[in-house]
Amino acid sequence: RHRHKEKWATTAPRIPSTRLALHHFDTSYSLHLGALWPSVRAGLLCEQKYGALLNNFAAADPQELELLNATDFISEAHQKAQQWQQGAAARGCQEGSEMSPPLCASISSKIKCYTFPRGDITRFRPARPDSLGLLDYYHMDAASLLPVLALNVQPGDFVLDLCAAPGGKTLALLQTGFCGHLAANDISISRTKRLCEILHSYVPKEVRDTVSVTSYDGRDWDHVKGGTFHKVLVDVPCTTDRHSAMEEHNNIFHRRRTKERQMLPMLQLELLMAGILAAKPGAELVYSTCSLSPLQNECVVERALDIAEAQFNIRIHVEDLSHFRTLFQDTFCFFSECRLGELVLPHLTANFGPMYFCKLRRM
Repeated sequence: RHRHKEKWATTAPRIPSTRLALHHFDTSYSLHLGALWPSVRAGLLCEQKYGALLNNFAAADPQELELLNATDFISEAHQKAQQWQQGAAARGCQEGSEMSPPLCASISSKIKCYTFPRGDITRFRPARPDSLGLLDYYHMDAASLLPVLALNVQPGDFVLDLCAAPGGKTLALLQTGFCGHLAANDISISRTKRLCEILHSYVPKEVRDTVSVTSYDGRDWDHVKGGTFHKVLVDVPCTTDRHSAMEEHNNIFHRRRTKERQMLPMLQLELLMAGILAAKPGAELVYSTCSLSPLQNECVVERALDIAEAQFNIRIHVEDLSHFRTLFQDTFCFFSECRLGELVLPHLTANFGPMYFCKLRRM
């Protein structure tokens, strides 16, 4: 007579997306990274370190940054490469002379990004406008510049940034001063709006006129302008591991986004294939993510190589970027066991990344 049905909650208790992300990372990355995972995990859960990308179009004063003990990690690497080359030449060392040219040739001395030393968690002040209203520097994860440096834009190159928003890498590409034309595309109209705002804040009109901003689905790009670019950057949507571990907002590990997350490697593959087809024969591409996941990194590249050859009769050569580890080891922590490409690992003393990048050449 007094029995009654138990009331069930209409929804199960909500597990935070960040906790779901961490559980997923603990399961998969502990296998992939082994003994490195605990320190990488600690880095992911601590405040990210930023660099200050100097705006060459503004009247920026690097001395102010140097007085704070910040240094331009790119020019330091360039100087290191030149010293090695000179040392090798003086010794008549054949091995050194073979190694040095790619070290010098692979980085643009026109891109300048200041970082604080390892272990120094000082923050840069907010960017300030010069007399023309252009901001003096752009805050970004310094590791995000490595894919741009790997692309190695040359004077007059037609460049495609296939997934360009919010615009840090696009801005860095323009800092080289070498883009004959830059196509900056992103499927999200709201994100391309943010990209346009950054261009207006940092780039003068005569340079902006060399940039076309579009909102196509990147997977269809080869139907728009196939086989026309000298350099292609494919910085794909990914699990954005640091954001997923720290922020509930727009977290791809939210239960409602499970299917979207599971489909990411397929989306990434389709975008990379579109980038390959948009490139001219002989052109160079860089594929990049801000994830530690081999399923989103090396596996996507390997699958794209197979499809390019089997379905399109296009042969792709994977370029060796191991010299980046040598050049930038003072600034970043690299994972030494990538099958293809390079991976920057977060670390408490150098808390940049994660950033995966792999350079390809369309033969």
